[in-house]
Amino acid sequence: MLVELLHLVVTPVSLAHRRRGYLRESVLLMSRGRRCRHAWAPHLAAARAAILEACDGLPQRRVAVVLGSGLLQDVPLAELAARFERVDLVDAVHLWPARFRARAHPNVRLITADLVLQPDRPEPLAALCGGETVDFVVSANLLSQLPILPLDRPGFVPPDLGSRIVRAHLDGLAGLRARVCLVTDVEQIEEDRAGQVIARLDLLHGVRLGRADQRWTWDLAPFGEATRHRRLIHRVEAFRDWRGP
Repeated sequence: MLVELLHLVVTPVSLAHRRRGYLRESVLLMSRGRRCRHAWAPHLAAARAAILEACDGLPQRRVAVVLGSGLLQDVPLAELAARFERVDLVDAVHLWPARFRARAHPNVRLITADLVLQPDRPEPLAALCGGETVDFVVSANLLSQLPILPLDRPGFVPPDLGSRIVRAHLDGLAGLRARVCLVTDVEQIEEDRAGQVIARLDLLHGVRLGRADQRWTWDLAPFGEATRHRRLIHRVEAFRDWRGP
């Protein structure tokens, strides 16, 4: 608890991002990742491998951009820094563990940006990733996270807001000239100890991605993490060269 409090106090973050809950969500995710590190290990390894496979065969390796870089657990930072002239890590919050890892590589930059695009206005991704020297873009386990806080805000929420936010991000990615690697969880499954499915949750709000290059499961909340006798599993899909569904 003291570690979480320290991060809440000392992490450089704008007041707007703090008010929107980005810092709190980042710290909570860091804490869960620490508690569930063994359960998460296969998923994180699969995500890192998918990203490296996606950048194989690129004719040029000038700039790589990672959207939703987070704590860099699912990002093969050292390998990307060795393969590209520059790596840009983009997220709303960069906690200190990620900042320290980034500092080990002179060609890595941290960029703070709110990646929740306005529905039907994907232009901000072009500003972040549309440069002539950007050859590789990764959306790293980000897509399903984008609607969470907007849907939790008080007041009227349009019933299609979640799907519009998801589609805006996908449209932004599809409009980039760079090769795009998309890694995202698509469904949450709640199971009991007998393996019976209690509930399913569509994490992309009805948006379908098409045929993935790779699929695996992520033991997000093992038994005892969320509840004693139930666990949460996420289905994850990876696309090595995303061009749209």
